[in-house]
Amino acid sequence: MATRSKSARARVEVKEPRSEKKASFGDLQGPKGKLGVLIPGMGAVATTFVAGVEAVRKGIAKPIGSVTQMGTIRLGKRTEGRSPKIKEFVPLAGLDDLVFTGWDIFEDNMFDAASKAGVLDRYLLEQIKPFLQKITPRKAVFDHNYVKKIDGPNVKKGKNKMDLAEQVREDIRQFRKSSGAARLITIWCGSTETFIQPSAAHQSVKAFEKGLQQNDENIAPSMVYAYASLMEGVPFANGAPNLTVDIPAMHELSREHAAPICGKDFKTGQTLIKTILAPGFKSRMLGLSGWFSTNILGNRDGEVLDDPGSFKTKEESKLSVLEHILQPELYPDLYGDFTHKVRINYYPPRGDNKEGWDNIDIFGWLGYPMQIKVDFLCRDSILAAPIVLDLVLFLDLAQRTSELKGIGIQEWLSFYFKSPMTAPGLYPEHDLFIQLMKLKNTLRHLRGEELITHLGLEYYD
Repeated sequence: MATRSKSARARVEVKEPRSEKKASFGDLQGPKGKLGVLIPGMGAVATTFVAGVEAVRKGIAKPIGSVTQMGTIRLGKRTEGRSPKIKEFVPLAGLDDLVFTGWDIFEDNMFDAASKAGVLDRYLLEQIKPFLQKITPRKAVFDHNYVKKIDGPNVKKGKNKMDLAEQVREDIRQFRKSSGAARLITIWCGSTETFIQPSAAHQSVKAFEKGLQQNDENIAPSMVYAYASLMEGVPFANGAPNLTVDIPAMHELSREHAAPICGKDFKTGQTLIKTILAPGFKSRMLGLSGWFSTNILGNRDGEVLDDPGSFKTKEESKLSVLEHILQPELYPDLYGDFTHKVRINYYPPRGDNKEGWDNIDIFGWLGYPMQIKVDFLCRDSILAAPIVLDLVLFLDLAQRTSELKGIGIQEWLSFYFKSPMTAPGLYPEHDLFIQLMKLKNTLRHLRGEELITHLGLEYYD
């Protein structure tokens, strides 16, 4: 044991010259010019995000909840006192550089859409009304078979899904030209689609393109946007639990076009709480008998999830969290037989103000039972909007970084998702604190700083 401790201390004290470290990452390019944000789905989340960015730019509000804007990152030893803001440590695009467009099945401009969503108060919206009114939705790729509870008039027509993809690609090219954007990011803020299993059409780019030509039913509208974006070299983030970019064909396109991808499903309300509490139970070796979760919400998301097919997609995303965090195969006495139930109920009066109830049955020393009850009255889009901002800025950083842009899946952004994408065969990390460590250590690595392990033995030499 003594030998291992000395070895650990020796490794901690070894330092490379910082200039040599940074030299190996000298191609981390700074942001130049405008960053265009392309948003399929201009509903509550998208309008809250865009309105929020403009409110922050005008000094009306602060970007609460955004790690890129308010977070810091510790560098070196605790005794060094170096904790710059993340946005000052890595070259992120500034908020003033962001320009926006999107697609939606409804024709409302962003001011009208935000007003109808009812997330932000009228006083705030009136102060940024001229800006929001200028952002009007492009015609959307939509198929009622994939989202059964809503419909709208602002929809593209095409002879097949490849034709629709080409129309989206033209939209992207047109926006790049009209906005003057130097770089683009697509982030899905649209609805949860009906549950789809991976199929033959998803296994390669060649098979996928054949499926587009033949209107394969396993190619959902979100996949059309993803294909179009990646073909144009535009990174894609998936904010819903849809399969979308989590298929071999999209992994191949992402690597081929050096357009990073990440997903799935923004981690906002109830699942955020689970990824905070469950690691605590596991760290203290407290057992779990059951976790019952139910939600009520009344926004468009709630309406969509009232369809069993869309709910199945969401359920798969939410149920996977506890299994991966608690690892019942390693701790059968603690987690080998717990019950996990998730319910979502559409309740129009609640609007965007989702309420999540959790009943958690745990047990401790000698098997004695205990209970925890959580009632989280949250605002779904208020929690999601800063996630959208951070993903836009971090994906843009990734596309400017040689070490990241060609690898496809950006697992270091798992922090923001309920069902994080990983390399095939690799289980995802759901523990929020491990995810944050992964994110910050990735940033340290890119800048040639020492990774933080929290070993700390060097302080006691």
